[in-house]
Amino acid sequence: MSSRRSAIPSDSLLQLRQRLDRLPPKSPERANQIAATAQLYGISVTTVYRALHLVLKPRTAHRSDHGQPRILPPSELEHYCELIAALKL
Repeated sequence: MSSRRSAIPSDSLLQLRQRLDRLPPKSPERANQIAATAQLYGISVTTVYRALHLVLKPRTAHRSDHGQPRILPPSELEHYCELIAALKL
Protein backbone atom coordinates (compact mmCIF):
# COMPACT_ATOMS: atom_id res chain seq x y z
CA MET A 1 0.00 0.00 0.00
CA SER A 2 2.93 2.35 0.55
CA SER A 3 3.81 2.04 -3.14
CA ARG A 4 0.50 3.66 -4.01
CA ARG A 5 1.21 6.54 -1.68
CA SER A 6 4.50 7.18 -3.39
CA ALA A 7 2.83 7.48 -6.82
CA ILE A 8 3.22 11.26 -6.51
CA PRO A 9 6.74 12.38 -5.56
CA SER A 10 6.84 14.25 -2.27
CA ASP A 11 8.48 17.31 -3.83
CA SER A 12 5.59 17.56 -6.31
CA LEU A 13 3.13 17.33 -3.45
CA LEU A 14 4.93 20.10 -1.58
CA GLN A 15 4.96 22.32 -4.66
CA LEU A 16 1.25 21.67 -5.19
CA ARG A 17 0.60 22.49 -1.54
CA GLN A 18 2.48 25.79 -1.91
CA ARG A 19 0.53 26.69 -5.05
CA LEU A 20 -2.76 25.90 -3.32
CA ASP A 21 -1.79 27.95 -0.26
CA ARG A 22 -1.38 31.04 -2.48
CA LEU A 23 -4.93 30.68 -3.85
CA PRO A 24 -8.12 31.73 -2.05
CA PRO A 25 -9.98 28.84 -0.36
CA LYS A 26 -12.96 28.86 -2.74
CA SER A 27 -11.02 29.52 -5.93
CA PRO A 28 -11.95 27.26 -8.87
CA GLU A 29 -8.25 27.31 -9.82
CA ARG A 30 -7.60 25.02 -6.82
CA ALA A 31 -9.73 22.29 -8.40
CA ASN A 32 -7.96 22.84 -11.72
CA GLN A 33 -4.54 22.42 -10.07
CA ILE A 34 -5.66 19.21 -8.34
CA ALA A 35 -7.18 17.85 -11.56
CA ALA A 36 -4.04 18.66 -13.55
CA THR A 37 -1.85 16.87 -11.01
CA ALA A 38 -4.17 13.85 -11.01
CA GLN A 39 -4.09 13.68 -14.80
CA LEU A 40 -0.30 14.09 -14.88
CA TYR A 41 0.27 11.08 -12.60
CA GLY A 42 -2.68 9.04 -13.90
CA ILE A 43 -4.51 8.89 -10.57
CA SER A 44 -7.86 10.10 -9.30
CA VAL A 45 -8.53 13.53 -7.83
CA THR A 46 -9.44 11.85 -4.55
CA THR A 47 -6.01 10.22 -4.40
CA VAL A 48 -4.34 13.62 -4.82
CA TYR A 49 -6.42 15.09 -2.00
CA ARG A 50 -5.59 12.08 0.18
CA ALA A 51 -1.87 12.42 -0.57
CA LEU A 52 -1.98 16.14 0.24
CA HIS A 53 -3.64 15.35 3.54
CA LEU A 54 -1.00 12.75 4.41
CA VAL A 55 2.06 14.78 3.38
CA LEU A 56 1.74 17.29 6.22
CA LYS A 57 0.23 14.98 8.80
CA PRO A 58 2.41 14.98 11.91
CA ARG A 59 3.90 11.64 12.83
CA THR A 60 5.25 10.50 16.13
CA ALA A 61 8.99 10.11 16.38
CA HIS A 62 10.24 6.98 18.06
CA ARG A 63 13.46 6.64 19.93
CA SER A 64 16.06 4.25 18.59
CA ASP A 65 15.45 2.04 21.64
CA HIS A 66 11.65 2.05 21.19
CA GLY A 67 10.07 -0.81 23.10
CA GLN A 68 13.12 -1.44 25.24
CA PRO A 69 13.15 -0.58 28.94
CA ARG A 70 15.44 2.31 29.84
CA ILE A 71 16.45 0.75 33.14
CA LEU A 72 19.04 -2.02 33.01
CA PRO A 73 18.15 -5.34 34.58
CA PRO A 74 20.04 -5.86 37.88
CA SER A 75 22.25 -8.60 36.39
CA GLU A 76 23.45 -6.33 33.54
CA LEU A 77 23.92 -3.42 35.90
CA GLU A 78 26.06 -5.57 38.19
CA HIS A 79 28.10 -6.75 35.18
CA TYR A 80 28.79 -3.15 34.09
CA CYS A 81 29.72 -2.20 37.66
CA GLU A 82 32.20 -5.08 37.75
CA LEU A 83 33.73 -3.93 34.46
CA ILE A 84 34.09 -0.37 35.72
CA ALA A 85 35.61 -1.58 38.98
CA ALA A 86 38.08 -3.75 37.04
CA LEU A 87 39.08 -0.79 34.86
CA LYS A 88 39.76 1.35 37.91
CA LEU A 89 42.26 -1.16 39.31
